[in-house]
Amino acid sequence: MDAAGESCDVVIVGGGHNALVAATYLARSGLSVTILERLPHVGGAAVSSPVFDGVDARLSRYSYLVSLLPETLIADLGLDLELRSRDTASYSPYDGGGLLVETSAGAATEESFRSLTGSDTELAAWRRFYAEVETVAGAIAPTLLRPLPHIGELRDQVEMAIWTDLVDEPLGTALERRFSHDLVRGVVGTDALIGTFASLHDRTLIQNRCFLYHLIGNGTGEWRVPVGGMGAVAGELERVARAAGADIRTNCEVDGIDARDDGATVCGDGFVIETDWVLSGVAPYVLARLLGDPPPPKPSGSQFKINLVVSRLPRLTSGVDPATAFAGTLHLGESMSELETAWAQAAAGSLPERAAGELYCHTLTDRSILGPDLAGTEAQTLTYFGLHTPYDVLPDEVAAQRAYSQFLAALNEHLAEPIESLILGVEHRTPAQIEDALGMPGGHIFHGDLQWPWLEEDERPRDAAERWGVSTGHRRVLLCGSGARRGGAVSGIAGHNAAHAILEALPIMEHP
Repeated sequence: MDAAGESCDVVIVGGGHNALVAATYLARSGLSVTILERLPHVGGAAVSSPVFDGVDARLSRYSYLVSLLPETLIADLGLDLELRSRDTASYSPYDGGGLLVETSAGAATEESFRSLTGSDTELAAWRRFYAEVETVAGAIAPTLLRPLPHIGELRDQVEMAIWTDLVDEPLGTALERRFSHDLVRGVVGTDALIGTFASLHDRTLIQNRCFLYHLIGNGTGEWRVPVGGMGAVAGELERVARAAGADIRTNCEVDGIDARDDGATVCGDGFVIETDWVLSGVAPYVLARLLGDPPPPKPSGSQFKINLVVSRLPRLTSGVDPATAFAGTLHLGESMSELETAWAQAAAGSLPERAAGELYCHTLTDRSILGPDLAGTEAQTLTYFGLHTPYDVLPDEVAAQRAYSQFLAALNEHLAEPIESLILGVEHRTPAQIEDALGMPGGHIFHGDLQWPWLEEDERPRDAAERWGVSTGHRRVLLCGSGARRGGAVSGIAGHNAAHAILEALPIMEHP
């Protein structure tokens, strides 16, 4: 490539799904946009891959469900996506039975709660809690594609009791006050721990922030299955970005960014690009290195990811239909006491003695990810997301194998047959392996701890980047990935907001 004189309006470093969203909005507005992605493909963690040799299945290898992707953004970009609902929200096996929660709670959910607790009191508390949570989601969701609201604007729209439970006090306090059963507390609390390493009583409230993000998607918090897998989401985003005129370059790793008040120079092996704006789809920790800034503390991911293909779903000792139990999220070792024990052991530097995590079966809802030979059989894919397994406790393959064995033991406790006899293919990924594969520092799936999606009382944004929650310490370098104020998960929100921050700033820059 002849790098001399190369320039464009916006360079986007990293080609994840948020980068594709930002590129589409900016290119449609008439700006020249170049995406630089170090991997041979775009999409970041939102990809599908043929994971196993000889097994014709394209798995959503890293991220796998969609909730936070706003319907309005899908329509605005013109994405051709099908997101399917699941009849089962979750199933939590216990000795002698299982707690079934339907997506639209009906008679089966009522009977399941009654069998677990012996009365209807816990179910009533469950319904009351989530009805209150829905009011918070309904207040926050419409703001996610706008400049950051002030905290008071949101707080005034909901009852103080639920605001206190979700925002002011550790979530564990609310769970212990509102629910009496250990398993019910854990089933609720697990949404506070996906991708976040914390006690439910952590005073920093990082678990509360994680819980909030899991429950606010489109005002309902429902997690849906992308038909075709997560690769279908990235594929559609790439399609509209290219159609808008974005220049997408793969196998282009950025080595450095020289940021100035009037623009930046972005360089790598074989290219030097002068640009007015840089959008960063990489983690803030990585961006600091590229800019030559002092790095922030390195994040630490906390998940142990396992992908499986099985010849059929295993039978459960509870007798529940596997197609019901595995259709939603199947919890393992996720009572509140088990979660807290696992966290304490990991916080002390040891791999937890018992696995805690959840399983999801994509192919019960969408068999299009299976090749023709598998699609006509009983074969299914299973994805496991293990909790409280931070970077430091899975240092090598020996530890990873131990964690995998613990997963098998935790699942087999509830099966009428060993899962090993049904496995056609398996892979597992530690945070360190996720870091190597995706460039996520510490394997942290959110690029760092999630932040509240609002401005605090004393915050007064000084420019468009701060108004949209995408600012860095450099005027012409903005965040467009999961490290942005409202980043995290596959949502496109950070990409949308970074693009709109630039578009808002342009008239000001041109006519100060």
